[in-house]
Amino acid sequence: MKFEKHIFICTNERAPGERKSCGKAHGLELVQCFKKQLKDLGLNKTIRAQQAGCLDACEHGPAMVVYPEGVFYGGVQVTDVDQIINDHLIHNKPVERLVINFSESD
Repeated sequence: MKFEKHIFICTNERAPGERKSCGKAHGLELVQCFKKQLKDLGLNKTIRAQQAGCLDACEHGPAMVVYPEGVFYGGVQVTDVDQIINDHLIHNKPVERLVINFSESD
């Protein structure tokens, strides 16, 4: 496998009047922050961060997902990036306060 972990960060932008979108809630800024931090830590060869289209977690945005675990995060702020990298990406412990727990209706 090329990457041990893969992060997809929603940068989708909807038209005015439509439901909330992560792109307008600093999704691209999150992508740039993750990429910079991973590179600065020398992790960019094993962990990939990239922008994604809609992850269908709009109500929880800005949203992202980490694979291979399939852990979805919501309400992620730039100030959360260091903790997600340290706790989840390095030490394999998801940041529970940001984890989206989807219900059957989601």
